[in-house]
Amino acid sequence: MRPAGLEKVWTVEELAEFAGVSASTLYHWRWQGKGPRAITVGRFLRYPESDMETWLEVLGREVA
Repeated sequence: MRPAGLEKVWTVEELAEFAGVSASTLYHWRWQGKGPRAITVGRFLRYPESDMETWLEVLGREVA
């Protein structure tokens, strides 16, 4: 259970499965400056859920 006020952060694997792409694609997008914003927690990348939602909204507008 998450404490109140803290949003979910997704792992690379969780986001890759959700988006239907490989983890290496997410790393490549990050290197290119594409994809949702990721934060580093220790030595791991995490994707805040609010940033993923924003990215999906922008992506949806670009496709439409």
